[in-house]
Amino acid sequence: MDSKNHLAACGCSHFICVCFQPTAEAVKGAIQLGIGYTVGNLTSKPDRDVLMQDFYMVESVFLPSEGSNLTPAHHYPDFRFKTYAPVAFRYFRELFGIKPDDYLYSICNEPLIELSNPGASSSWFYLTSDDEFIIKTVQHKEAEFLQKLLPGYYMNLNQNPRTLLPKFYGLYCVQCGGINIRLVVMNNVLPRSLTMHYKYDLKGSTYKRRASRKERAKSSPTFKDLDFQEMHFEGLHLDAETYHALMKTLQRDCRVLESFKIMDYSLLLGVHVLGKKMRERGGRGDSRRQGTQKVLYSTAMESIQGGGKPAEPLPDTDDETMGGIPAKHKDEKLLIFLGIIDILQSYRFIKKVEHSWKALVHDGDTVSVHRPNFYADRFLKFMGGTVFKKINPLRGASSRRKRSSIQPIRSVSQEVLATVKEETNEERKAQSLENLDDKGIHFSWSHGI
Repeated sequence: MDSKNHLAACGCSHFICVCFQPTAEAVKGAIQLGIGYTVGNLTSKPDRDVLMQDFYMVESVFLPSEGSNLTPAHHYPDFRFKTYAPVAFRYFRELFGIKPDDYLYSICNEPLIELSNPGASSSWFYLTSDDEFIIKTVQHKEAEFLQKLLPGYYMNLNQNPRTLLPKFYGLYCVQCGGINIRLVVMNNVLPRSLTMHYKYDLKGSTYKRRASRKERAKSSPTFKDLDFQEMHFEGLHLDAETYHALMKTLQRDCRVLESFKIMDYSLLLGVHVLGKKMRERGGRGDSRRQGTQKVLYSTAMESIQGGGKPAEPLPDTDDETMGGIPAKHKDEKLLIFLGIIDILQSYRFIKKVEHSWKALVHDGDTVSVHRPNFYADRFLKFMGGTVFKKINPLRGASSRRKRSSIQPIRSVSQEVLATVKEETNEERKAQSLENLDDKGIHFSWSHGI
């Protein structure tokens, strides 16, 4: 965490910040120690339903470097760790089948991975080594808004576990050297173990919605709406059933956000092109879970078709897809990963002034900050008409041709899954040969064999 992002991370509003700045390693260590202590001590949830007061509880513990009767010693500066709504978030995690031991193991077992941030929010992102969770720093207003959102958010999750909205698993604050670093733990939308050949942050707006020159120079840039229209102008084609499931989920999620006066959110979209590059090896740093359950919690496909829980694999899916949604673009077979991000924006508190001055200079219908209902409608129109396309059967054909025309609809998913299996088999063969070479085993081939 560099100094220019210090104000955003600590929540200070002054131009000159005299707070002591902990190192990046100290921040990551404090996160792991704090979550390890607080979640580890919340051994069992109360034998009752969630109560309103559970959403407003705050637990605080001081962790001195020399340790205490309750806390372990560590080699970081002294810090205080706050946990917001610990009981309520415990219920949230259980809605998605996340056990306390697994949550702790994911976050605390290995060092967190620091990610770069393509957005303008000055947030910092940390990824758990097993690829399951993203930890994001948030500003004071965002953390405050999430606390107000929690009761309605919990009600919505109970009613609609099939959702592409962010899945919040914890809200914390590290206080160290006079600064506050607020953190939210969320689901990770894009698995590292598959190469994302294209990444997009889409809002349905065209005003200044193009990746910057600096962003484009990155090894894995995140493009925007205008870039998508140039690079994938034909859209991403889905089976009719998948298209309808996806759009129904997006419509329901957008109405929920609109009811909370939330806007300026984005669809984070990752596109993996099958055959372009083999699966990255060793992407998931956790060998304990490999070979058993590739994606532990809610995946992209589960979010639109399943119950939002990892209980049983969906039909026609395979662990090797990492829960991606099969799609096509021209002749390319794709796996797409997606989720709605950046929802902690309240139109009433944060964006009203921004829209007012933008509307004076630009056409109000094109800016990315707008009324929540207009924003939702424009977002859905862009996703359902520009980004995602439905493959329809031919009309006016004979019954035999109608039956044959259904085949391309069904085969989008089937073709993609078959290609995934072929790639996986090829990779396994290559790995076997590498293992043989590593052991010094060589074969001599003679003529006629």
